[in-house]
Amino acid sequence: MLLLALDTATPAVTVALHDGTSVVASSSQVDARRHGELLLPAVDRVLAEAGLKLDAVTGVVVGVGPGPYTGLRVGLMTADTFGLALGVPVYGLCTLDGLAYAAEVEGPFVVATDARRKEVYWARYEDPRTRVTDPAVDRPADIAETVAGLPAVGAGALLYPDTFPDARAPENVSAGALAALAAEKLAAGEEPAAPRPLYLRRPDAQVPKNYKVVTPK
Repeated sequence: MLLLALDTATPAVTVALHDGTSVVASSSQVDARRHGELLLPAVDRVLAEAGLKLDAVTGVVVGVGPGPYTGLRVGLMTADTFGLALGVPVYGLCTLDGLAYAAEVEGPFVVATDARRKEVYWARYEDPRTRVTDPAVDRPADIAETVAGLPAVGAGALLYPDTFPDARAPENVSAGALAALAAEKLAAGEEPAAPRPLYLRRPDAQVPKNYKVVTPK
């Protein structure tokens, strides 16, 4: 097994290779505006670090969000392209699940990432492997009672200390954690979901009101 994992659902552009036992190589850069520019060089970098060629990959793991439309689709389209070119399966995992899996927290906790617009993408977990609510997007003040008293991980938690006073690492998702979670699921006979994006919002770009279609006579 050699899994190529990547995630662009947050400001972190993160890539890793996992051999089914451990992370072989990884790369992470935080830049919310350069997902498309940074992703493929990061893939080349981790392959070079591992001394492997792309055709050695047996499966692709991609974070499906939730996240902004533009950044999220960079990772999803790249993963789909690799899967088609290599003839290997593409597995989708919730980005919040990757953060939870890397969290060193005992007992219930919350994962929250920055959704901008003064909102967070969030979900509640019973433990690092067990999500108990669907991912959602909300203003922190609106979920304050729901998450009260719970530790929280992720950049969204760090941004809103009034709602998440017990914020902890990791701040950003790691492709290595996503790959390790996928490898664990596959070893247990539990295939991860198809790579379908979790947008939770409509795209910012909208067709203007009173838009007129002009057709030639």
